Amino acid sequence: MKIERITLHEIRMPLVHFFETSFGRTTERRILLLSVNLDGITAWGECVAGEGPFYSEESIDTAWYALTNYLAPWILGKRFDRAVDLLPHFSPIRGHRMAKAALENALWDAEAQAKALPLWKLLGGTREEIPCGVSIGIQNTVEQLLEKIEIELNAGYQRIKVKVKPGWDIEVLSRIRERWPNIVLSCDANSAYQLNDVQHLHTFDRFNLLMIEQPLWDDDFYFHAKLQKSLQTAICLDEAIHNARDAEAAAELGACRIVNIKVGRVGGFAEAIKVHDACQRHGIPVWCGGMLESGIGRSHNIALSTLPNFSLPGDVSASKRYWKEDIIEPAVHVSTAGTIRVPDNPGRGFAVREDLVEKLTARKEVLKA
Repeated sequence: MKIERITLHEIRMPLVHFFETSFGRTTERRILLLSVNLDGITAWGECVAGEGPFYSEESIDTAWYALTNYLAPWILGKRFDRAVDLLPHFSPIRGHRMAKAALENALWDAEAQAKALPLWKLLGGTREEIPCGVSIGIQNTVEQLLEKIEIELNAGYQRIKVKVKPGWDIEVLSRIRERWPNIVLSCDANSAYQLNDVQHLHTFDRFNLLMIEQPLWDDDFYFHAKLQKSLQTAICLDEAIHNARDAEAAAELGACRIVNIKVGRVGGFAEAIKVHDACQRHGIPVWCGGMLESGIGRSHNIALSTLPNFSLPGDVSASKRYWKEDIIEPAVHVSTAGTIRVPDNPGRGFAVREDLVEKLTARKEVLKA
């Protein structure tokens, strides 16, 4: 597969409803997409970096810089038999994992198309249907949050995850449990708490949560391990896990009992598979987290979620929860049983609506060999 052209698009997509975390509120997404043309195949990737360097040190603008100045030029005109063969070309560049993942994942799509295989089978997936949960952001009122939870439960989602932060936690979780004592419930702090909040975090134990996600610092294992020893609720690590070495370290320290794998956060499918395998060896279940992706990134998440250790419902939900109109067809649909049927056609399994991508494009750059 000889890489002939790489095209970057920045598109703007307004969310159906604002999404708020401890970082802030998002109403519109700036999304970096790229297409790769090689041997008559067009493959697509999505960079999941946010508008600003809040979830991680990356942003859409740092990713654009890394892709156009280094990553894309280094592989243009070169031939690759497998997607993993491009990884040595990226190794001199430290960090920029989300930018790297956008290109690597597109190459996995291309390889799957070339081999006439569904992407999920090329990755080693075994599940033909994946369980789905939802992530619900901080709302204007608790009543508004409860209304949203009811909508998602009626839609069939198997797990509800709510965002929390100091001042938006105990009352929120209490109200949810009063109304739904038995639903599968978890919460995500996005590193909103510190050591002086440890006793406060112990009160989370009374809510019978599946997990509390990344309560402390985004780069920490040690204090999460100390907290996990005193907490009945399972800690799930997200931002702290950048690669399989981190997963091994977290497991040996006892820093968590669950891991959230985001393919962009760890730098692409190859490393995501290694993280999955490391967690499986340690008996730690994993699930696939979301980053407000368009349908292209969502289709990558679906493929990843078919690996055997993805035993917990992920944040891979229906297109209509986020977008009035998605850029893929068919749009991602979740059944009333809270599952997604994995497509069986070659590559990602969803066609890209290139006319809509062009319509939504605010910035574009074409790089040729």
